[in-house]
Amino acid sequence: MYDPGQLRTFLAVSQTLSFTGAARRLGVRQSTVSQHVRRLEDATGRPLFTRDTHSVELTEDGEAMLGFARSILAAHDRAAAFFGGTRLRGRLRFGASEDFVLTRLPEILETFRRDHPEVDIELTVELSGTLHEQLAAGRLDLVLAKRRPGDTHGRLVWRSSLAWIGAPRLRLDPDRPVPLIAFPPPALTRARALEVLEAHGRPWRLACTSASLSALIAAARAGLGVMAHTRGLIPPGLVPVRTKLLPELGGVDFVLLHARDHGPEHGREHSGTAAREAADALAAAILASGDRLHRPAGADG
Repeated sequence: MYDPGQLRTFLAVSQTLSFTGAARRLGVRQSTVSQHVRRLEDATGRPLFTRDTHSVELTEDGEAMLGFARSILAAHDRAAAFFGGTRLRGRLRFGASEDFVLTRLPEILETFRRDHPEVDIELTVELSGTLHEQLAAGRLDLVLAKRRPGDTHGRLVWRSSLAWIGAPRLRLDPDRPVPLIAFPPPALTRARALEVLEAHGRPWRLACTSASLSALIAAARAGLGVMAHTRGLIPPGLVPVRTKLLPELGGVDFVLLHARDHGPEHGREHSGTAAREAADALAAAILASGDRLHRPAGADG
């Protein structure tokens, strides 16, 4: 009843909240994306998105379709792999941003391991900036991380915005420097926070710095200061800090990057055929479940 190609398009739109972004990710025309969504809505008999010239949002039925689409595509891919005689094996060096520690990424990896038991995953959890460096050096095969401002490479998984977050009762003193809680360099959120504060002439001081997301969350919950964080991944116990004392941080893209994205020499030297095939399969699994990455672990959906 439901065409896998249309379901993949639906997931791409639901994760990017953009018909243009979905078309770019899938490598098709925007008219094709619109056609796939229209045909899927005809098949369900329900509108899956509300859209105007400025925004795209899932309807209640669209939210329900997310789970069905993931299940249908997972079964489709397992059947294709079984009857196609393909069996992935080998070592896959996968890097994930610290941002995803508290999300449902572990569940996605668990499902991938169950479907491909002969693939050995070496997981590296690091700052996005560090992951970019390790990928460029050929030490990773696949990375899920923030994209540097101005970069266009990588497959868009999810687009969000950055927000200043802190303890619910935190109040900033307009006459004192902004107390910052931040990852160390080369963290991309740290760089963005400092850039916008300095651009607006707002003094700041480091109240806490750590490479551990858990440590930063603890400092923020203790009311030590504010931190720049992805709006869709705000940890429990913290809230957006709404004040005119802090400038807007702008948007952020989370993308998948392969070793081959840094030039063919890295693909040949550091990543064999087995690793590339495993990386492609894991990338497909993450793209199919990208909307789950901004839902807390254990959440329904």
